[in-house]
Amino acid sequence: MAFLLNKTASHFRSHSQKTQDSASFSRRRFHVEPGSREKALLAEDSTLKPFKSYKKSVKQLKRIGDVLTVVVVAGCCYEIYVRAVDREEVQNQ
Repeated sequence: MAFLLNKTASHFRSHSQKTQDSASFSRRRFHVEPGSREKALLAEDSTLKPFKSYKKSVKQLKRIGDVLTVVVVAGCCYEIYVRAVDREEVQNQ
Protein backbone atom coordinates (compact mmCIF):
# COMPACT_ATOMS: atom_id res chain seq x y z
CA MET A 1 0.00 0.00 0.00
CA ALA A 2 2.80 2.40 0.93
CA PHE A 3 4.54 1.55 -2.35
CA LEU A 4 1.47 2.63 -4.34
CA LEU A 5 1.16 5.87 -2.40
CA ASN A 6 4.82 6.73 -2.97
CA LYS A 7 4.53 5.87 -6.66
CA THR A 8 1.45 8.07 -7.18
CA ALA A 9 3.01 10.91 -5.20
CA SER A 10 6.13 10.83 -7.36
CA HIS A 11 3.93 10.71 -10.49
CA PHE A 12 2.03 13.82 -9.40
CA ARG A 13 5.26 15.58 -8.46
CA SER A 14 6.88 14.85 -11.83
CA HIS A 15 3.68 15.91 -13.65
CA SER A 16 3.57 19.24 -11.79
CA GLN A 17 7.24 19.87 -12.60
CA LYS A 18 6.54 19.26 -16.29
CA THR A 19 3.66 21.72 -16.32
CA GLN A 20 5.75 24.35 -14.53
CA ASP A 21 8.55 23.92 -17.08
CA SER A 22 6.16 24.23 -20.01
CA ALA A 23 4.49 27.27 -18.44
CA SER A 24 7.82 29.01 -17.93
CA PHE A 25 8.80 28.18 -21.52
CA SER A 26 5.62 29.68 -22.96
CA ARG A 27 6.19 32.94 -21.06
CA ARG A 28 9.62 33.40 -22.65
CA ARG A 29 8.41 34.06 -26.16
CA PHE A 30 9.67 37.00 -28.14
CA HIS A 31 7.75 40.24 -27.89
CA VAL A 32 5.92 41.10 -31.09
CA GLU A 33 4.51 44.56 -31.72
CA PRO A 34 0.76 44.60 -32.40
CA GLY A 35 -0.25 45.20 -35.98
CA SER A 36 -2.33 48.08 -37.29
CA ARG A 37 -5.61 46.19 -36.76
CA GLU A 38 -4.76 45.38 -33.14
CA LYS A 39 -3.74 48.98 -32.50
CA ALA A 40 -7.04 50.18 -33.97
CA LEU A 41 -8.98 47.78 -31.76
CA LEU A 42 -7.08 48.90 -28.67
CA ALA A 43 -7.45 52.60 -29.42
CA GLU A 44 -9.88 54.59 -27.30
CA ASP A 45 -13.19 55.29 -29.00
CA SER A 46 -14.75 58.63 -28.03
CA THR A 47 -18.28 57.52 -28.98
CA LEU A 48 -18.16 54.73 -26.39
CA LYS A 49 -16.91 56.94 -23.56
CA PRO A 50 -20.35 57.58 -21.97
CA PHE A 51 -20.95 53.82 -21.69
CA LYS A 52 -17.63 52.88 -20.10
CA SER A 53 -17.12 52.42 -16.38
CA TYR A 54 -14.49 54.67 -14.93
CA LYS A 55 -11.91 53.15 -12.64
CA LYS A 56 -12.67 55.42 -9.69
CA SER A 57 -16.36 54.62 -9.69
CA VAL A 58 -15.70 50.90 -10.06
CA LYS A 59 -13.22 50.95 -7.18
CA GLN A 60 -15.65 52.92 -5.04
CA LEU A 61 -18.47 50.49 -5.81
CA LYS A 62 -16.24 47.53 -4.93
CA ARG A 63 -15.24 49.20 -1.67
CA ILE A 64 -18.90 49.83 -0.77
CA GLY A 65 -19.67 46.18 -1.52
CA ASP A 66 -16.76 45.03 0.65
CA VAL A 67 -17.89 47.24 3.54
CA LEU A 68 -21.46 45.97 3.27
CA THR A 69 -20.21 42.39 3.25
CA VAL A 70 -18.16 42.97 6.40
CA VAL A 71 -21.13 44.64 8.11
CA VAL A 72 -23.48 41.76 7.25
CA VAL A 73 -20.99 39.12 8.40
CA ALA A 74 -20.34 41.03 11.64
CA GLY A 75 -24.10 41.33 12.24
CA CYS A 76 -24.57 37.59 11.70
CA CYS A 77 -21.72 36.78 14.08
CA TYR A 78 -23.21 39.10 16.71
CA GLU A 79 -26.65 37.48 16.37
CA ILE A 80 -25.14 34.02 16.77
CA TYR A 81 -23.22 35.19 19.84
CA VAL A 82 -26.31 36.75 21.43
CA ARG A 83 -28.42 33.65 20.85
CA ALA A 84 -25.68 31.40 22.27
CA VAL A 85 -25.37 33.57 25.40
CA ASP A 86 -29.17 33.62 25.87
CA ARG A 87 -29.37 29.84 25.45
CA GLU A 88 -26.56 29.37 27.98
CA GLU A 89 -28.32 31.62 30.49
CA VAL A 90 -31.57 29.67 30.09
CA GLN A 91 -29.76 26.36 30.63
CA ASN A 92 -28.02 27.65 33.77
CA GLN A 93 -31.30 28.73 35.37
